[in-house]
Amino acid sequence: MGLKGFSQQWKDFPDYIIGVTREIWEGRGVGTLNHYYTPDIPVRSPMGIQIGNQAVIASTMATIHEFPDRELLCEDVIWSEHETGLLSSHRILTTATHTNDGVFGKASGKRFAVHVIADCAARDNAIFDEWLVRDYGGIVRQLGMDPGEFARSLIASEGGIEKCSRPFLPENDIAGNYRGTGNDNEWGERYAEILTRIMDKDFDAVSRDYDRAVIGEYAGGQRRISHGPVAEFWVALRSAFPNARFQIHHRIGMDGDMLSPRAAIRWSLDGKHEGHGAFGRPTGARVHVFGMSHAEFGPWGLRRETTLYDEIAIWKQIHLHTGDAE
Repeated sequence: MGLKGFSQQWKDFPDYIIGVTREIWEGRGVGTLNHYYTPDIPVRSPMGIQIGNQAVIASTMATIHEFPDRELLCEDVIWSEHETGLLSSHRILTTATHTNDGVFGKASGKRFAVHVIADCAARDNAIFDEWLVRDYGGIVRQLGMDPGEFARSLIASEGGIEKCSRPFLPENDIAGNYRGTGNDNEWGERYAEILTRIMDKDFDAVSRDYDRAVIGEYAGGQRRISHGPVAEFWVALRSAFPNARFQIHHRIGMDGDMLSPRAAIRWSLDGKHEGHGAFGRPTGARVHVFGMSHAEFGPWGLRRETTLYDEIAIWKQIHLHTGDAE
């Protein structure tokens, strides 16, 4: 695949995504966002939508201040081509020390290691659309806090229920310039089928389609090994929102690059918090779960899975509904 319109310093699209990420965060080239991100880029995360590269620059500087030794270690870049550009799904293991006061409170000196998945659409040496899920709950837990309580304090610090920023909802989305939905590779199709069965409450799909030695990395910094614990993760999520609508928004499959066959899925659950599960007693709150998943396959089934959603954004939606936030 050629990189027409991209700088010759990049050997391929994954090299571009990895290189730009490192230059911005670890190389402290925050100003390069003026040309690596387009001026009107929408960056969607479970916490909401940022518009434009200046908003991204401001939030990036704040994060670097609070966590000055942060590293972003690439685990994989799963990508596809489309007439509106190239789309990468970039999985990162990020580590940092809570060195300075900031969004996460007074500096604790504690370290964290969590996963991040970012879907970035790019062309002509610039990223013009982005979808991002950080394991916010995993960070909070490793810094010694409870996700539900942290979400409550976040609402208060932002001015209370009436003034705080609202988490992402699909009806408030911005129409970006990326129009693709992925590709038709068999591995993406296979993973989409598996997730659809799980979300249809067929949790036995884990024992049928996953390697018995599967390792799962999940929201909240959870690592689950083998069928039982992996199924428990999915049951806990689905049982909290038993009637929510599951939807796949983007799907990529790949087979190559010296790695196992693999897939990336961007998905959502949208509905009411009507069941006991990962988020405590039912509250009836309308919740949108903004999810992203990566999977690797082997000879005995799905052998590695990373699934992220933002616990803090979900708790924030619950607290905003109940009014239990101040």
